[in-house]
Amino acid sequence: MRYAYFPGCSLGSTGIEFGTSNKLVAQKLGLDLWEIPDWNCCGASAAHLTNHTLALALPARNLAIAEKEGLDIAVPCAACFARFKATAEAVKASEETKKKISSIIEMDYEAKGEVLSLLDVIGKKISVEKIKANVAKPLTGMKVVSYYGCLLVRPPKIAQSDDPENPMVMDDLMAALGAEPVDWGYKTECCGASHVVTKPMVGKQMLRDILYNAQANGAEAIATACPLCMLNLDMRQKQINAKWGTNFNIPIYYFTELMALAFGYSFKDVGVPRHFVPAEKLLQDVFSRTGARREGA
Repeated sequence: MRYAYFPGCSLGSTGIEFGTSNKLVAQKLGLDLWEIPDWNCCGASAAHLTNHTLALALPARNLAIAEKEGLDIAVPCAACFARFKATAEAVKASEETKKKISSIIEMDYEAKGEVLSLLDVIGKKISVEKIKANVAKPLTGMKVVSYYGCLLVRPPKIAQSDDPENPMVMDDLMAALGAEPVDWGYKTECCGASHVVTKPMVGKQMLRDILYNAQANGAEAIATACPLCMLNLDMRQKQINAKWGTNFNIPIYYFTELMALAFGYSFKDVGVPRHFVPAEKLLQDVFSRTGARREGA
């Protein structure tokens, strides 16, 4: 199973654990991720706020390269996925737009290929049986809430997720790993995104509400598929505790980190020691429940 793969800017920097774990999981599942050569930034979020044409042209160049290769595209970052999907839909909807964008990028782009989030590729294109067959260290009893955030599910006509209010693809993956998916009310609420920088109190309160709801529902951890959501939820807990007197200490993981760990890779292989909120102790406890070898502990 081969897909064009767009890593985006964050997977080599703030979201490096996502990039690392994606490759490990793909290797185990026989998923061939062909990284788009000479890829460029998708334009999120500055371009689409200031220049509509540029916001379409930037993703279109990457999409055109994938299309020339005859491949559908897998996009791990939620923001990149949103920009790619919006561009593909705009080109499909308007012959004029298609011609204009193709002229700008100096390549034909017909929007023939399917644009998928990596979450959907793994969760919908690969069988549950295959995922379960690769589990070496099950996450038995680990209570996890799946956090999708905004851009994987909205706007519904663009994102085309399984359910814009109650998506289940990540929950189902967690169950396949042996974890216990926890139902909660904040799985598609916004993490505050850049408000944490531009309007800190607004952004931090949004994060506080997400963390509170996860904790109130008995979650031990949060799984996500977005580098910005991951950064906000993982990095800001100490600041939120200081401001509101809360006691949040909830490990945050990329869904592919949890998959890679369940597949038998070590903490170091996956990048878990890089987290702001210590994320190893919970996993050690989870693995010890079934006597699984604690590689990387």
